[in-house]
Amino acid sequence: MNFAFTDDQLALAAAVRQVLAAHCPAEAVRNGRTPAWSQLAEIGLFGLLVPQEHDGLGLGLVDAVLPFEETGRAALPGPVAETAVAAPLLLAGDPALGKLAAGSLRVSVRIGDQGYAPDADLADLLIVEREGVPYAVRPEAARLTPQPGVDRRRPLFGVEFRDAARLRTGIAPAVRAVTVAVAAQLVGAARHLLDTTVGYARTRRQFGAPIGSFQAVKHQLAEVAIAVEFAAPLVYAAALAVDRHLPTVDRDVSAAKAAAGEAAELAARTALQVHGAIGYTGELDLGLWLARVWSLSAAYGDPGLHRSRLRTAILDTPEVRRWP
Repeated sequence: MNFAFTDDQLALAAAVRQVLAAHCPAEAVRNGRTPAWSQLAEIGLFGLLVPQEHDGLGLGLVDAVLPFEETGRAALPGPVAETAVAAPLLLAGDPALGKLAAGSLRVSVRIGDQGYAPDADLADLLIVEREGVPYAVRPEAARLTPQPGVDRRRPLFGVEFRDAARLRTGIAPAVRAVTVAVAAQLVGAARHLLDTTVGYARTRRQFGAPIGSFQAVKHQLAEVAIAVEFAAPLVYAAALAVDRHLPTVDRDVSAAKAAAGEAAELAARTALQVHGAIGYTGELDLGLWLARVWSLSAAYGDPGLHRSRLRTAILDTPEVRRWP
């Protein structure tokens, strides 16, 4: 069996990376809320999971996972995962899917265990879960309440609403898919932090030598690299499990989110330690990725929650139940 990504999947990820390099540099992340949105819409990012009959590409989550790594690598702000991944599943069959694919409909969601909707102030449509049922809420019918958060460029909001349209889709498939997309973003952010920190360690000199030549620093960076390379295949496997509706899908999604969150948190912590005092300064771009990692690690369940779910799923398998 061939587990490699196809040439088309790699080309799509490369196209997303090229767009983000041109239209979402660190300065755009610092000063904008939706940089590169229209350019990403032009290359089809928001239509990846939208069926072809609604002007989308009709692809699966496996096709989206590498592009979402790139959005994490660039710390792309805005409700990208919610619009491109959760919304196509929650709005299945809705005529609004055409606008979604075109990038002209921004969507924020409050689903699953989350008590908030990220970037809800930017949304043209809110999808809010109440007692296990999703509702579509127009912004004018909603009252947004800012919630505490660690990333000013990914603000969180509580949502109360008056009038809403009940959607006939299920919550679970959308929660699984968006969780995997966020896990992919965490892997991308971790890769960026590792690359940035390695570059800094090669140029920062102390005691007459680059700090990257010190064994203690080498070991820290090696541990990050191992964690990232361990997490990435779990994210890819979870995307495949979602697309193929495998019976292990919930276990696979939790494994991916736990590993990606822990790898990204380790990358952030190590980056801060290796950079030293300058890592705390606001003018250094490093802080943009640190805040994004901390915010996304908690999104759709933090590593602790997913480890707990993973433990329960493993202990509940027939193989384990046969143990004395």
